[in-house]
Amino acid sequence: MCIKKCKIYAESGDFMRKYDYSFLEKDKIPAKLVNLLTGIYSMKTNNDSRKENYPKVFTELEKIAIVQSVKGSNAIEGIITSDERINEIVNKSSAPLNHNEEEIAGYRDVLDLIHTNYYSLNISEANILTFHEMLLKVAKPNVAGKYKIEDNVIMELRPDGTRSIRFKPVSASETPKAMEQLILAYIDARDNPNINQLLLIPCVILDFLCIHPFSDGNGRMSRLLTLLLLYKAGFDAGKYISFEEQINKTKGYYYEALRQSSIAWDNNQNDYYYFVYNFLYTLFNCYKELDKRFATVNSKKINKTSRVEATILNSVLPITKKEISDILPDVSVTTIEAVLNKMQKEGKITKIGDGRNTSYIRKS
Repeated sequence: MCIKKCKIYAESGDFMRKYDYSFLEKDKIPAKLVNLLTGIYSMKTNNDSRKENYPKVFTELEKIAIVQSVKGSNAIEGIITSDERINEIVNKSSAPLNHNEEEIAGYRDVLDLIHTNYYSLNISEANILTFHEMLLKVAKPNVAGKYKIEDNVIMELRPDGTRSIRFKPVSASETPKAMEQLILAYIDARDNPNINQLLLIPCVILDFLCIHPFSDGNGRMSRLLTLLLLYKAGFDAGKYISFEEQINKTKGYYYEALRQSSIAWDNNQNDYYYFVYNFLYTLFNCYKELDKRFATVNSKKINKTSRVEATILNSVLPITKKEISDILPDVSVTTIEAVLNKMQKEGKITKIGDGRNTSYIRKS
């Protein structure tokens, strides 16, 4: 999938980018993306069923995810405080004590709005500006809810300590028009039944980041919009497993994908593949983690043997001994091995591979 566009149009004598996602309807999808999409849809179906049968479990998972999302998204930008303070701010048991905590509280407020009202929130300039105002209204009220009024650049810090300009976003004067066109292009593609929403969303987010419409908060806004677009499309894993924390865990890969997909963006020659792949891989890991977490939360009141069994049987994907141990740290390796051997003899699971790569999957 080249996922590449080559169209440009002229306005007032200058060449400007055209926002058009119709290529997603025509391009062949690479096998790597197909495999990720297949895994995501499979796990989504499984977890949709679980939500109906175990609402209390998912309520518990949501509480954990909100804290991790607020922490993870701000940590990516270097905005940090202690875990204790994060919990107090998220739960609104304490007011922010400094600038960092004001920024964290702003993210909490927007995230809460999206979690509770996503079904009624349209993707519009007005809502995006409202989110930005909520995000920065206390920490940076002078820029909150306003597009940038000066041109900005994306800087790169080299190993020797010097800086260079990695990317020049859309100019301040062109930003309102660019945002209008971006949103209209998204709506047009969203309503096209031949375009896969999971391919569309990362393309829109990449374009948002390349426009870089605000003087501050673009990264956090991109992650909030990602969640909203996912929820609107019916994919709510980020509600129960922090999408932001998954990005933070491998942010080096995230930034490299962003760099690769933004090359020649201003000439309409960029290739979205790298960013799309990173997005799908992150979402896939969210569903995979949700699969594991469900087993942990749902089984914490039963004995260790039963919890190991539940962890394996509730996993849609093959799971290794180490992964089981990570999910159930209070269960010894000896107990896990004994349960695995027992389940194999009973014909409940199938062993895949050998050595360190050995994994187990329930028999269908």
